[in-house]
Amino acid sequence: MRTGTRSALLVLADGRFPAGGHAHSGGAEAAVKAGRIKDADDLEAFCRGRLHTTGLTSAGLAAGAAHGLDPHALDAAADARTPSPALRAAARRLGRQLMRAARAAWPDPGLDALAAAFPRGAHQPVVLGAAARAAGLGPEDAAHCAAYETVGGPATAVVRLLGLDPYRATAVLARLAPDMDRVAERAAAAAGEGVDALPAASAPLLDLTAEQHATWPVRLFAS
Repeated sequence: MRTGTRSALLVLADGRFPAGGHAHSGGAEAAVKAGRIKDADDLEAFCRGRLHTTGLTSAGLAAGAAHGLDPHALDAAADARTPSPALRAAARRLGRQLMRAARAAWPDPGLDALAAAFPRGAHQPVVLGAAARAAGLGPEDAAHCAAYETVGGPATAVVRLLGLDPYRATAVLARLAPDMDRVAERAAAAAGEGVDALPAASAPLLDLTAEQHATWPVRLFAS
């Protein structure tokens, strides 16, 4: 990590950054209702699985955008890697919100161009990588942010959904730190080889439950 950009990385990865992620559970709400997450051990298993599938894919897309790969190709790649219409819609909503925050924090022609090209929102990982690039961060930095978001969102959501001890939720994230590092390194390496080399790992159960979750008349989280 370049020391001159360390603070920018902390700002971008901070859960208080107004990017809309607090309204999304990353599939945890559906998993809680189905009984697949009942305690901290279940949360850790859920987050680990999410990290190495959809998290790796998101990290690759973010790293690609930070690397300067074509955003149209990256957004199309994100569509192809997101079979669930509900998750595609959520990713674009989050991308739109993140774009607003990023342009306020780091005014940049690249962000302006991306916003103009995708007025309804590009996929969130693509915007995340573009924001990282605008902030002076590199592909691995962007991949780290994406990897952390992949597990940080569900961990925070489960604290609210189950009343889980937040210390135990934080301990889950701490134990996953080495995995996050490996995912970020792998994603950044793939980004250097072009869009076609980016990871395309998937989690079909998350896609299925996202579609079910979108039909719920009452829910705490948007996804």
